Amino acid sequence: MPENNINAYLRTKVMTAKPEQVRLMLLDGAIKFARQGRAGMAEKNYEQVYEGVSQCRDIVSELLTSIAPGTDPVLAERVRTVYGFLFRELMEVSFSRDLKAMDRVIELLEYERETWVLAIEKLAKERAEGLIEERPLRPTGTDPAPSAEGQRRSVSIEA
Repeated sequence: MPENNINAYLRTKVMTAKPEQVRLMLLDGAIKFARQGRAGMAEKNYEQVYEGVSQCRDIVSELLTSIAPGTDPVLAERVRTVYGFLFRELMEVSFSRDLKAMDRVIELLEYERETWVLAIEKLAKERAEGLIEERPLRPTGTDPAPSAEGQRRSVSIEA
């Protein structure tokens, strides 16, 4: 499939996904890039290490900055602490190339993904029972907020 078609497909998939599905896609991307970086470490392929760890770190940064306090500020702060830890570990791993540290990052990301899948299942059940209403990712007709440089920030979830 040509790259433009893949990008269009991914863009459509992200823009039409529910907020919790977008977060799951980001976690999947972070795990994929963390594994890529780890494989690079094992093979002493430092370009692969750089690409994998950098992409993973960018996604973790996005996950960290996109946490809204919402109805449970204490839980939001705890999750922010986990992502902050992962970000710091990824910074350290990019220099140390410590396989055990990278394995811990991957393990935590996988655990976070499992937890998020359980939360999505609970949310779907509550929606089906009419206990909560569905909210869009962002109000219709709005674009993501620009970054400090005036450009839209983007995070890649593909290799």
